[in-house]
Amino acid sequence: MECNAEFGDKVEVYKDKEIFEGIYLPSPENGTFLLKLKSGYNIGFNRKDVIKVELVEKRVENNPLFELVQDGSKKTVGLVILGGTIAARLNPGKGGVDFVESPEDLFKYYPKVFDRVNVKVEVPFMKGSEDMDFKDWQKVAKVVTKLVNQKDISGVIVTQGTDTLHFTSSALSFFLRDLHKPVAITYSQRSIDRASSDASLNLECSAIIATSDIAEVMTVGHADSNDEFCYAIPGTKVRKLHSSKRDAFRPVNTNPFARISKNGIEKMADYNIRDDSGKTTCDSKFSDKVALLKFYPGQDPEILDFYLEKGYKGIVIEMPGLGQVATSNARLSWTKKLKEVQEKGMIICAAAQTINGRLNPLVYVTGRELVKTGVIYLDDMLSETAFTKLSWVLGHEDWAKDREVIKEKMLNNFAREFNNKIVE
Repeated sequence: MECNAEFGDKVEVYKDKEIFEGIYLPSPENGTFLLKLKSGYNIGFNRKDVIKVELVEKRVENNPLFELVQDGSKKTVGLVILGGTIAARLNPGKGGVDFVESPEDLFKYYPKVFDRVNVKVEVPFMKGSEDMDFKDWQKVAKVVTKLVNQKDISGVIVTQGTDTLHFTSSALSFFLRDLHKPVAITYSQRSIDRASSDASLNLECSAIIATSDIAEVMTVGHADSNDEFCYAIPGTKVRKLHSSKRDAFRPVNTNPFARISKNGIEKMADYNIRDDSGKTTCDSKFSDKVALLKFYPGQDPEILDFYLEKGYKGIVIEMPGLGQVATSNARLSWTKKLKEVQEKGMIICAAAQTINGRLNPLVYVTGRELVKTGVIYLDDMLSETAFTKLSWVLGHEDWAKDREVIKEKMLNNFAREFNNKIVE
């Protein structure tokens, strides 16, 4: 096989009677020729089967940066870049993706955003969302608070990876008190180099939302599999429901605030209205001694002792059905242990495994038995939201001193985490 190309060059690969065009990538296996197609997908060839490789275009080094130009006729939004696929691009030298090196480098891939707004950029950190924790959420909340309180900022867009985005959106929903401007959290399921990338539309729709009258924390992203429109979903009522689809984030037990297209916004539910004279405060207190536990059949309740010994203050248990775990009729009953750990000061909350619907422990005898132990049932609250809320509540020392106050706060609807009228 003849090949006068280097990694990152655009080439044509001749195999039998077919010709494949794409970017030449390094292969982890000897004897394999790897190519990134225009679609963004990679394809491998046995080098013995390749007749020849012809150079189409040399890799361009040091592309000029997109110049940030401020247009006085447009509104300005804050853009908080945290990393994730939306801020990643192909690295031809290794066949994978890296984070972009600067905001300007990111913007040259998404110039349509500048058709609508000016952008003021903050980059607190760049990391995959799986590496984020509550300290990162606190840092982001402080940055967002600073931006929304600036008079020249219409709203804020936060970009991050998708895997834990719904944890971030729920945390910000509790941290940002008296929010008076829009905060849109957006993402990309597919990286910049792929023709099917969803980043451009998600950013455009986020720019529209960031200049709207919706004073809420929202997740903004694809609402269908085509590049047609996005949803703005309440930050406490959203979940990633597919590992790779572009419309992976869906509203749960509620409607989106709005449907957004390039033509504008269609209101779908009530929301808080922007108040440019208001002031947002940052209340990012958080306890890292809270766990999220999924109940499974035959699970030993002594798992609760582990968390108690490690100093955990609260646990959210994902319960099946209407809110049951094994009780007095089971070989491994949880009733005694739940009562025991709560008497020792641990807070136990229940959220639904089913995602859709709400808990109702009073329907069955088992549920009523568990209610008597002191478990706090969180109705239709998502388990991820319940985790961040319990951590937030227990982070307030004055609240955490009194069990009844904790229960009151957990059942208080701070950020639309409860929906009294569930949408099926």
